[in-house]
Amino acid sequence: MGKEPVTETYLIEKLSGAKVHFERALDCKHTEFDDLYPYMIEHPQFFWYKRYVAWSELLTIAGMCEELSYNWREQFTEQQVEYVEKRVMSSTVLDFWFEKNDSIEPAQR
Repeated sequence: MGKEPVTETYLIEKLSGAKVHFERALDCKHTEFDDLYPYMIEHPQFFWYKRYVAWSELLTIAGMCEELSYNWREQFTEQQVEYVEKRVMSSTVLDFWFEKNDSIEPAQR
C-alpha cells in the first residue's frame, strides 16, 4: 500500500478478511495459517491455536477501527458485535458465532 494514509475503506476490507479468516478457522477449513505451519496439522491443539490466532487478528483490527471511530459493526450481526466487544473467545462464541436457529420443532416440545 505505499505511503498513502490508512483509510476507513482499507481497514474495513482488512476487517472483512479477518472475519472470513476466523469463520474458516471455526469451520476447520483451510486458511493461510495452515500454509505457515503445515506440521501443526498433526497436533490436536492445532485447531484451537488456529482459532485463537484468527480471533486475535479480528479483535486487533476491530479495535483499530473502534479507536478511529470507523463503523466496523456493520460487518457483523448484533450477537457477533457483542462477542467482539467482550473480547473473550468463549465456548459460546465458538458454538453460536453462526447464529443457528435454536427453536425447537413443534413435535419436540
